[in-house]
Amino acid sequence: MVHSSAVVDAASGDAIVGAASTYNPFKPGWREGGPQTASGERYDPSVWAAAIKTTLREKFGGVQFGVRPKFALVEAVGKKVIVKINDVGPLTPGRVIDLNERAMRYFDPSMERGVIHGVTVKPLEGDYWVPGPVGSASLADEDEPSTPG
Repeated sequence: MVHSSAVVDAASGDAIVGAASTYNPFKPGWREGGPQTASGERYDPSVWAAAIKTTLREKFGGVQFGVRPKFALVEAVGKKVIVKINDVGPLTPGRVIDLNERAMRYFDPSMERGVIHGVTVKPLEGDYWVPGPVGSASLADEDEPSTPG
């Protein structure tokens, strides 16, 4: 299932704009994170997930141990992706989100940039999003059920 841009935009909260970086607690030299995320899930570089800045924790559902993680729409460099917010951290000033390896590779396939500026992050309402790239509205609008207003 691919969510259309129109459906995702309709469920988005207020935007936060800043920089995105990446983290992997299993690689030497990476200081953020640990093997267990704030939600209690184990860090997994192969899923679409991210850590939000600690001061934004409440905006993204609290991100607490044992509580179902919330989701966010991340937009940068002309691309959109839904990530599960399952961790928090005291990010470097100016950064609002740390993407895991898979999510960062979507925006920066070479992983050479390290930091992406001008990233927009919006919390998504609801609990049942499918993390991954967001499809174009022209393709998915006819596949998406209408949502009650």
